[in-house]
Amino acid sequence: MKMRAAVLAEVGKKFEIKELEIDPPKKNEVLVKIKATGLCASDLNAVDGKRKLVPFPAVIGHEAAGVVEAIGENVTNVVPGDHVIISIVPNCGACQYCKMGQPNFCSTAGDAMGLGGLFDGTSRLSLDGEKINQFLCVASFAEYSVVPDSGIIKIDKAMPLDRAALISCAVLTGYGAVVNTAKVKAGSTVAVFGCGGVGLNTIQAAKIVGASKIIAVDITQEKLELAKILGATHVVNSKKDDPVKFIKDLTGGVDYAFEALGREETIQAAWKSVGAFGQLILVGLMKHGATLTIDAGPFVNEQSIKGCYFGSSDIKKDVPMLVENYMNKRLKLDELITSRIKLEDLDIAFERLRQGEGARNVIVFE
Repeated sequence: MKMRAAVLAEVGKKFEIKELEIDPPKKNEVLVKIKATGLCASDLNAVDGKRKLVPFPAVIGHEAAGVVEAIGENVTNVVPGDHVIISIVPNCGACQYCKMGQPNFCSTAGDAMGLGGLFDGTSRLSLDGEKINQFLCVASFAEYSVVPDSGIIKIDKAMPLDRAALISCAVLTGYGAVVNTAKVKAGSTVAVFGCGGVGLNTIQAAKIVGASKIIAVDITQEKLELAKILGATHVVNSKKDDPVKFIKDLTGGVDYAFEALGREETIQAAWKSVGAFGQLILVGLMKHGATLTIDAGPFVNEQSIKGCYFGSSDIKKDVPMLVENYMNKRLKLDELITSRIKLEDLDIAFERLRQGEGARNVIVFE
């Protein structure tokens, strides 16, 4: 089958809209007609070469929702016509991590991503007979995608698919960082460094669980204003004010600090803002091969640092719950979409992302 997709030849190049061949789904695979896909920092990391996430040439994109078009052999969780959210954490159910009850770290999925394909190591995409790699087992900057059946979750058809796409990554990561990774308690104090898509959802998750003070830190006033709407009780523009001093003066040191940018300077500032017995959660991804220098002094106060991958999320449990929260108006998603764009607008939209403008750009397919 032929379809249109945005192909990236290599790091530093512009996207090219090509007509690709997409093969039908194999065993335990599903063909999804993509309806909406968000632009995420993880996509930008691949586009700019900050992290080596996929071989090139490739179709990027992973934060997506759509409609099941066809299913392969052995697929029982969806049927054609179902609305689904696609996740970057499919699992094989048989590797060491899956058997340990940690399917988010499935080694079969990890190996497939490194090869730019699906679980059998091959891609379903090609151009004139040549392989086009699939980003993170998804490759959603395209009209269709073939994905593992374990990486999709059926959702209520009443859920708008452009908002559902955000749950796929930004919402799951931010919400999960608070609820699953840190297990923030009601009444706690929270600081969030970086108010992009993930940081903003960290803020609204902190509100949902009942944090008493939620301090948002960013350099963009527009994002700080949005942070207030999503639940921040206080905001700090770090271009104008020292966030560490502000946080210490207000709280004496927060119980939980979340760094959602993946930058050493903000990680250090977030660490300094944590109080005794508090925890720093590293949500943002640093550059491939990066190292980190941290003041060891606070460890004597039993402060700790914890990594976070995809919000420690269980997609089978968390995705339906987040959809329900949106439908019940407990979770805000409409406010997160800065602009709805076309496939041809990718380069411009990624430049806005580089400049830190807006919350989420979403490609919407007709």
